[in-house]
Amino acid sequence: MKTPYQFDEFFASGLEESVSPFLTPDSRKWGKNLSLRGAASAALLLALAFGFSFVSEPLSFIFLSMVYFLSGAPALLAAIEDLKNLEINIDVLMTLAAFVAVLVGSGLEGALLLVLFELSHGMEDSVSNKAKSAIHNLNHLAPKFAHVLDESGTVYEKSVREIVVGMKVLVKNGEIVPLDGHVMEGSSSVNLVHLTGESMPIPKQVGDPIPAGARNLEAALIIEVNRTSADSTLTKIIQLITQAQEAKPKIQRWLDQFGKRYATTIIVLTFLFAVGIPLLFSIPYFGHEGGIYRALAFLIAASPCALIIATPTAYLSAISACARRGILLKGGITLDALASCKAIAFDKTGTLTTGDLLLDSIEKVSPSDISLDEALSIAASLERHVVHPIATAICKLANDKKIPLVDIRNIKPIPGSGIEGTTPENVPVFIGLPERLNLPKITSKEGQVLAALSIGQSQFLFRFKDQVRKETPELLKTIREKHGLKTIMLTGDNSNNAQTVGRFLGLDEIHADLRPEDKLDKVAKLSETTGLAMVGDGINDAPALARATVGISMGRIGSATAVDASDVVLLNDDLHLLGWLFSKSRKTLRIVKQNLTLALGVILLATIPALLGWVPLWAAVILHEGGTVLVGLNSLRLFKD
Repeated sequence: MKTPYQFDEFFASGLEESVSPFLTPDSRKWGKNLSLRGAASAALLLALAFGFSFVSEPLSFIFLSMVYFLSGAPALLAAIEDLKNLEINIDVLMTLAAFVAVLVGSGLEGALLLVLFELSHGMEDSVSNKAKSAIHNLNHLAPKFAHVLDESGTVYEKSVREIVVGMKVLVKNGEIVPLDGHVMEGSSSVNLVHLTGESMPIPKQVGDPIPAGARNLEAALIIEVNRTSADSTLTKIIQLITQAQEAKPKIQRWLDQFGKRYATTIIVLTFLFAVGIPLLFSIPYFGHEGGIYRALAFLIAASPCALIIATPTAYLSAISACARRGILLKGGITLDALASCKAIAFDKTGTLTTGDLLLDSIEKVSPSDISLDEALSIAASLERHVVHPIATAICKLANDKKIPLVDIRNIKPIPGSGIEGTTPENVPVFIGLPERLNLPKITSKEGQVLAALSIGQSQFLFRFKDQVRKETPELLKTIREKHGLKTIMLTGDNSNNAQTVGRFLGLDEIHADLRPEDKLDKVAKLSETTGLAMVGDGINDAPALARATVGISMGRIGSATAVDASDVVLLNDDLHLLGWLFSKSRKTLRIVKQNLTLALGVILLATIPALLGWVPLWAAVILHEGGTVLVGLNSLRLFKD
């Protein structure tokens, strides 16, 4: 059985257990988002416990016990582990407050704290696992076995991990090149769009280098390996994604630091108040007026329930509004990051452009009685069964103009060069690289792709250009003028194409001929200095998407790796939504700040009266929960479009 991982390899990879190749499909489904499922179940049980508290105390107690088992046990174990490491944080405070609530007869309030606590952690785990799955998809792309050619000419299958430098590998047409090397025999065209972003197939002849991950389009090639699997191009991209994810800016680091100080301060104050209040005010330690009761009321009132939901509820409301518009956000932190961005970078092929070629013009290179429509008819007849961007553009124009095709005979592909055949009148015809024909000097406009057609002695030149998406010019104008963002192009495509498209769109900066590592370096510098949103669609964009302050991928045309590595997915590839998304992110940040201010204000209002004994515990809890409701209602404003 061929498995993509060795047993120990998988567990060293750090991937979510639900994608393990050693699990059955049913087990894999149950393993996904397990902590989030547990939190949702606990929330349902808490609702039942609250409902039965009015009609049946025993049933309410049973359901409440199940809540403490599902959410309380994991929280308690985690708190004990933190305390062993001498770390006091919001998690420890929440757990302590929840279990102290049981001691003072407020089990339902304690359970609510635990459920909210588990829900926030479940969402965090879910987002983290989605980010790791980018590497899982790349491993599926890379071939695990290759066809090795020995000295006697025998072909046998061998694991790519066992192939060493100098071995010969047979790559059939349609297959992915398993390892880096150079062509020993054969000629063909390969598609490097996933690796470099270049949309045009590249001809490969004997002696040419060829990277792992390229797709062989036409004839079989024999490649001599010059890099092992550990050093291959795909392996390097996997490493780049891993490094980029680890270097992701921690937007909420300041909140975590505040949480540690807050938790430590509240716990220390609780013990001081429990001991000091009776001594200072000559009141008993026990009873409803005692120091211990007041200190416990202070601890529960100060538990950051409203603080905990201040950000998740705002984020969830904004995420839901985005989902209605076809925008998938991988976590609320993405909205904070978007609001901090001062620049936005785009990949070219498939993002600013459609990724398809458009036949711009047909020219007669030599005197001929053959009309341009007749030339188009013969070209489309030659190309109609070919999967190639040039062929697609020619056939589309012929179809749009309703030009009838010709019955071309003896069609023969010339790998890496073009296609030849004969007309019903036995006239030889050829379409392909201009270099194959002795054409006079050709003037090529910037950014154009050329193809030549010969019909006997008659010669024609076809000019193609990249198609800019219709909505792109208006989008970039809105982003620059309304949102004040600098617009940048980062592409692996050639400089001529990039400059032509970039100048037409009025981009502020254009960077072309970028390898994945070059693109990553540019993104890293821009992310650290100005805050950068990166929009892309291919595997070559995945490291940059992961490293950018915010990575935005195209859902329909984007590769699975780019989608997984990004923070935002445009499900319908509608770039017009980017302006709306930036506005929503800034509004969300304002709501979050309002929520935090409101939550802290309510905590202050509830804790001081509890300490002074002016309000009983139940009143402090009502004040506390009232703040939670206000925070929730404020967050619901983000549901509006």
